[in-house]
Amino acid sequence: MAVVSVTRLRVRHWRFLPAFFVQAFRSALQARSARGSLAVSIMSDVHNTFWTRTVWESEEAMKAFMLSGTHRGVMPRLLTWCDEASVARWTQETAQLPPWSETHLRMQNEGRRSKVAHPSADHAAYKISAPSAPELQPGRELRFK
Repeated sequence: MAVVSVTRLRVRHWRFLPAFFVQAFRSALQARSARGSLAVSIMSDVHNTFWTRTVWESEEAMKAFMLSGTHRGVMPRLLTWCDEASVARWTQETAQLPPWSETHLRMQNEGRRSKVAHPSADHAAYKISAPSAPELQPGRELRFK
């Protein structure tokens, strides 16, 4: 069984975007080379919203990545940078990235809010907008593995 981990982050102000982009890219590179990593994808969406999808050999491999390196260092900064943040995790039979439609449904039904310092009304209500058809807009998704 493979473990899928998904995040959705909305950057609350444009002034945080440059640092966010750098750290998101660095975290994706870290995930790509992490032990137990099977697939890594990041996507930009409308309204400064960003999604990640990663697939791992095990829960332990995913947690080791999450609590190390660039990813560990940037997590506290997301409290200030973001006004919406959520995560979801599940297991599946294959190492393939799930489709965005499934990613959204699972986030809505099985996900949870992460703490942010300045929550939006949507964050408080746990309202998760579906990704805007990334398969129809080339360049919005980067697959690292």
